[in-house]
Amino acid sequence: MNRRFWLFCGCIIALAVFFMLFDSGFDVDYVLPKRLLRLATILLAGICIAVSSVVFQTLVTNRILTPAIMGYEAVYLFWQVLLLFFLGQSGLGLLGLNGNFFASVGLMLLYSWMIHHFLLPRARHNLWLLLLFGLVLTMVITTLTQFIQLKISPGEFSVFQGINYASFNHSETLTLVYAAIAMLVVGWVTYPYLPMLDVMALGEEQAISLGVDYARYVRWGFGLIAVLVAVSTSLVGPTAFMGVFIANMAYAFAGHFQHKRILLFASAVAVAVFLVAQILVEHVFNYRTTVSILINLICGMYFLLLIVCRRGMA
Repeated sequence: MNRRFWLFCGCIIALAVFFMLFDSGFDVDYVLPKRLLRLATILLAGICIAVSSVVFQTLVTNRILTPAIMGYEAVYLFWQVLLLFFLGQSGLGLLGLNGNFFASVGLMLLYSWMIHHFLLPRARHNLWLLLLFGLVLTMVITTLTQFIQLKISPGEFSVFQGINYASFNHSETLTLVYAAIAMLVVGWVTYPYLPMLDVMALGEEQAISLGVDYARYVRWGFGLIAVLVAVSTSLVGPTAFMGVFIANMAYAFAGHFQHKRILLFASAVAVAVFLVAQILVEHVFNYRTTVSILINLICGMYFLLLIVCRRGMA
């Protein structure tokens, strides 16, 4: 691994130490344990978002798309607003953080299975048609969510708004253990197939000509993405444009097209972005803004610049 990666890791460690110790008073009874829990959430969510974004862009051979276009985050928010509508604020307490985590992950995996079972066969030879299906489903589910929002009470609406923004305060230790196990299993299954992703990045026709069962690995890739997005969204909430920023920064920093390196850089960038955003929220803005707003502002501006620059080059 080149020197650039280790320098990046050193910066992340410095950020993590600053995040843990600055203005903590070395309170080992409350402050440090809480920050350690948030740091673990940042690490797990950052890695999940990074891997899912890079793999998704490889499958669709497009660097300005993220898994959010398939509607996973919309399904998560729809589930949360349904809980509030039918059970009220007690619904979230009834399930608890761990119960809500498993329910959210299970629902998003079911949604992914339905996409694979009903939509993927119809778009077997046209991946863009599948993305169009995903975009339409996202719009429909988002509209239903907004409709139900109008029916809940103001108190329940404020709870939903808290869920609607990315936050590192929704996790418990046991939830993080389950998320870590899921992530490790996915990583163990995925690692041997990373060279296959290098070939698929060349495009469908080139990959097939080199002997890759392209349709099979697309199904496998979307299954992997569904698990990772389900875990990250259940831990921190929706992150919108962050995947575009992370993946493109990883391509720039890695200077290589091997996924083994790109995924490491993408994970490092994601963790660094989360750490910087959380430090700014806590110590600069004094919680007058949220991590989600900062990330969407920066990553959204980058997304627009990326589109404008590419059109200019064209």
